[in-house]
Amino acid sequence: MSFVDEFRKLSRSELQMSLYSTTKQDVEQALISPEGNLSSLLALLSPAAEPYIEQMAQRSVALTRQRFGASLGMYIPLYLSNLCANECDYCGFTMSNKIKRKTLSERELLKELLIVKNMGYDSILLVSGEHETKVGMDYFKQMLPLVKQQFSHVAIEVQPLEQTDYQSLIEDGLDAVMLYQETYNPVTYANHHTRGKKKDFSYRLESPERVAKAGVDKVGLGVLLGLDDWRLDALLMGHHLAYLEKNYWRSRYSISLPRLRPCTGGVPPKVELTDKGLVQMICAFRLFNHQLEISLSTRESPALRDNLFALGVTNVSAGSSTQPGGYDKPYSQLDQFEISDERTPMEVATAMSVRGLNPVWKDWEMGWK
Repeated sequence: MSFVDEFRKLSRSELQMSLYSTTKQDVEQALISPEGNLSSLLALLSPAAEPYIEQMAQRSVALTRQRFGASLGMYIPLYLSNLCANECDYCGFTMSNKIKRKTLSERELLKELLIVKNMGYDSILLVSGEHETKVGMDYFKQMLPLVKQQFSHVAIEVQPLEQTDYQSLIEDGLDAVMLYQETYNPVTYANHHTRGKKKDFSYRLESPERVAKAGVDKVGLGVLLGLDDWRLDALLMGHHLAYLEKNYWRSRYSISLPRLRPCTGGVPPKVELTDKGLVQMICAFRLFNHQLEISLSTRESPALRDNLFALGVTNVSAGSSTQPGGYDKPYSQLDQFEISDERTPMEVATAMSVRGLNPVWKDWEMGWK
């Protein structure tokens, strides 16, 4: 049994009907005891919950402060390669895009690491396009130890790997794996993923279980908001999260809520997610799961990010580049997507401090595991 089996039992049409037929009374009942209750999560994600967003936000702030204090973890993505063997029409790295391709050498990686380290970071997310022959396990085994020498917390966002691969990377210092489903609608998924291994919806859907079985400390889920109905995608991610926490409780879990952003050859959103909707989603997940880590990237505008910091977010990136080698030599033609918040890390940290929040650059040591 896996979540793939559980997912097949779920009726998308029934869940969608429930989302859009939820009443005011259903929302008020959900607010009584939302923690761990998937029916409550459905109600809090529904259109009927919109008049209650202020109430949800107040409770979300209180719960986040109770569980995480005023701290916000600072992390930064570092792109290793934009080589990709998949055709995904929403991504600037898609294989058919005529962009300059680059994979960092050891020397180039060390230069990037030095720049990022000098920004103050000690938590880093290594990102690459999905090209397992040229940017696969041999490459990761070569590069990860170099990164771990300088950073206490190392996460990866790369192609899905096998359980034994994750176990091998743990030995090299891997702490977390971010692996996003993009959308939980199989039809929409197939429309956007037309070539390459990423076409296999079920394989990707079961991949977080391999991460958890391998013993990785933190597993990150996410959907690309705008590819399909964001309310239903978020709800199904909630089902996925609940399944993983029940069956693989030794790992911690996080979610990312990135909105579709412009990129070379990209696509417009199928369903627009407003700022208000993003607030509703963050608060709904915080009420549903008090210990869940929630990441906020530079896809969002500075003003919106500043207002979201206190609402339930726990991890924040700043000063990001979405291209390999971008911290040393920025070239826009290598970007995966357009960044909205272009402030420096210290500018973002200052914005947090002004709001009574504490930017945390280091909170992890291997000896603490």
